[in-house]
Amino acid sequence: MSETTHNTKRFDTLLVANRGEIACRVMRTARAMGLRTVAVYSDADANARHVREADEAIRLGPAAARESYLKVEAVVEAARRSGAGAIHPGYGFLSENGAFVEALDQAGIVFVGPPASAIAAMGDKSAAKSRMANAGVPLVPGYHGDDQDDALLKAEADKIGYPVLLKASAGGGGKGMRVVESAAGFQAALDGCRRESQAAFGDQRMLIEKYLTQPRHVEVQVFCDSHGNGVYLFERDCSVQRRHQKVLEEAPAPGMSEGLRREMGEAAVRAAKEIGYVGAGTVEFLLDADGSFYFMEMNTRLQVEHPVTEMITGQDLVEWQLRVAMGEALPLAQDELTITGHSFEARLYAEDPEQDFLPATGTLTRFAMDLEGAGLDPERVRLDSGVETGDAVSMHYDPMLAKLIVFGDDRAQALATLNRALAALDVQGVVTNRAFLQRLATHTAFRDAELDTRFIEKHEETLFAPRRYSIEEYAGAALVGLNQLSRECESDSPWDRHDGFRVNAPHTIRIALCPPTQNQAHTQSPDAEGVVVVEGTRADNAGPWHLTIGGETLTARLDPLAGDAVAMTLDGHRRRLQARRDGNVVVMVDPRGETRLFWRRIDAIDHGHHEAESTLTAPMHGTVVALLVEAGARVEKGMPLMVMEAMKMEHTMSAPADGHVASFHFQAGDTVGQGDVLLEFASDE
Repeated sequence: MSETTHNTKRFDTLLVANRGEIACRVMRTARAMGLRTVAVYSDADANARHVREADEAIRLGPAAARESYLKVEAVVEAARRSGAGAIHPGYGFLSENGAFVEALDQAGIVFVGPPASAIAAMGDKSAAKSRMANAGVPLVPGYHGDDQDDALLKAEADKIGYPVLLKASAGGGGKGMRVVESAAGFQAALDGCRRESQAAFGDQRMLIEKYLTQPRHVEVQVFCDSHGNGVYLFERDCSVQRRHQKVLEEAPAPGMSEGLRREMGEAAVRAAKEIGYVGAGTVEFLLDADGSFYFMEMNTRLQVEHPVTEMITGQDLVEWQLRVAMGEALPLAQDELTITGHSFEARLYAEDPEQDFLPATGTLTRFAMDLEGAGLDPERVRLDSGVETGDAVSMHYDPMLAKLIVFGDDRAQALATLNRALAALDVQGVVTNRAFLQRLATHTAFRDAELDTRFIEKHEETLFAPRRYSIEEYAGAALVGLNQLSRECESDSPWDRHDGFRVNAPHTIRIALCPPTQNQAHTQSPDAEGVVVVEGTRADNAGPWHLTIGGETLTARLDPLAGDAVAMTLDGHRRRLQARRDGNVVVMVDPRGETRLFWRRIDAIDHGHHEAESTLTAPMHGTVVALLVEAGARVEKGMPLMVMEAMKMEHTMSAPADGHVASFHFQAGDTVGQGDVLLEFASDE
């Protein structure tokens, strides 16, 4: 958009060209400013929360993003139909698409973001490096050239020295990005990056950078207006990542000196002014252990993690965006901005961390957070979500469901609040990373701010360590499962009960408990510590019960509270927790973490022989990208067999054992559903 438009254009109706939590978040501020809000949606999102909350909504097209949210002409036409004078792009989709901005310029519609020239300058990461060098911003050693010949790229990587980082020149968000540890893996990584980059951005160009082994990812929030003013709203630490996508963010960055903060902030503002920037932007740096920092890229849009900056500065960055887009000057000067307290953001994804963070789909049967019950101050806990109970999680889009943002007077207090808030978050119906986020938030190294971008890999052994369960956990799981079993019996007749009722005798039941990752259906001899003998002569489902676990006997009660909260009392020790039973899995959550145990009556255990599966099934809905071996080929355990793509990320299916692939059921380009048999596999075993 031209500067003239920024200086003169005002509007009373805002179209949000996005979906999910960011669309809901932008509309919240727009309504507070008195603006009418317009949503757009695909067929998959016809009943989505952002559609329900908007003043009006307009269909764009089919579920696929390229036929709806990425379709420039459809979004522009929606703005015309609704009378929207401005469009906020959110993040992702068209937020960094210069052609989209130019189309809005031609249509006389305000783009709430930077001019197309600034997007172009930073969108091509190779060209951006040259511009940053001109502005005196430090750069990581690497190759950013136009020549994209495979052999040349390999030679440049060899010259830089491994490990190197391959990055999509036109990309962001971790897509089209791989760490290459050695020359032997370069070509395969290059091919994978190009496929992801082409699918996400329509561009296969790559750049190569030296991969720093223990850097922190620290980014600076900048803001510029059309009057030549520019400020930085301090920094955020985003070092905790998986697949180069952020998981936990915080502001301010731990251990940051005032001198380094000012140096990085001023470099970020220079970077923005070098390209004539207007609006909200983020300049991302790698911060090395010695205090040196290097420019990575500039995101020419609002970031996912912007709420932590809002928490510590007391500013609404979306309001700043809208006012700057209307031609106003920045609300505050640099010396008027201050940091107060500390803030964390945790990204809640529909994914399974235990299965290499595989995206998950389904329907949210419950999505709630009990702040009052958890004793949390609603002024210090914020949940930015794009979903509610009953909403479907689609295979078509990014799997992020919500962002949990907390504030504290200092880092320790904010971290304690984050942990309690995660425990209060109740999500059912779809697998999420909530328990993994708790493990991160309570990890000793994270608590001590020992951060770098390989935090998860470095602490994988402890973050994914096999659980050792306490007697209290076994007792709680036994009671929760038994209580649910009793409540599911609709009849008042004792003859219909399934909870151990006996005439003229105590109620007795034997329960086997084990981790849900084990082969529950074929457990033949549960460990003694996982067997609970329950006895009781109770008047209701609460108890009292007498539990015998590993030779120790406890007196227990279980009293229901609001929602899924319960009070469990063991030998006079009362604890409050969230507890439920999902099928045969008992889930218990409190500030100490999450416990999942498979619950089963011992007399219901199947002693049948377990036969090895001869098929591989799709773990999620998606598209087959490539078959990596021929039908009939002999393979070794762990060898890649085929590549699937879902939610904008690639997933490789590997051989479960030594054997051979008998046949494939799908070819490259085919769409598959969760549970579809992908191939027939004959194991040597």
